[in-house]
Amino acid sequence: MWIQKEIKLKARQRGFHLVTDEILSQLPELKTCSVGMLNVFIKHTSASLTINENADPTVRQDFERFFNQTVPENEPYYLHTDEGSDDMPSHLKSSLLGCSLNLPVTNGRLNLGIWQGIYLCEHRNHGGSRALVLTLNGE
Repeated sequence: MWIQKEIKLKARQRGFHLVTDEILSQLPELKTCSVGMLNVFIKHTSASLTINENADPTVRQDFERFFNQTVPENEPYYLHTDEGSDDMPSHLKSSLLGCSLNLPVTNGRLNLGIWQGIYLCEHRNHGGSRALVLTLNGE
């Protein structure tokens, strides 16, 4: 079985956001897959995806603080500044974290660890809604 669809995530403020349930609500076909893989790809260069802690929201706050300190805005060596001070840092953060995830599917569910969830990493101050391509392969 191969299924591919494009979905939209609602617009969010800058930061790290748990979006597992929002993705799963738009992929009811997952329930029919007994074993497989789900690829989640974000179609943007200023946002990214990662897997991490799904219970304590302070983890997501710490991620935002860490990345803002590691990749600061307004560096004098940035050449790409036409879209604002958050633009070039958002591209760098996106490259560091990545644009896709491969997730195992078992018995109609994502086979994640008990404390794992999918994060949308929104690196722009006003990023808007984000498009994802979901590709499910399995049986």
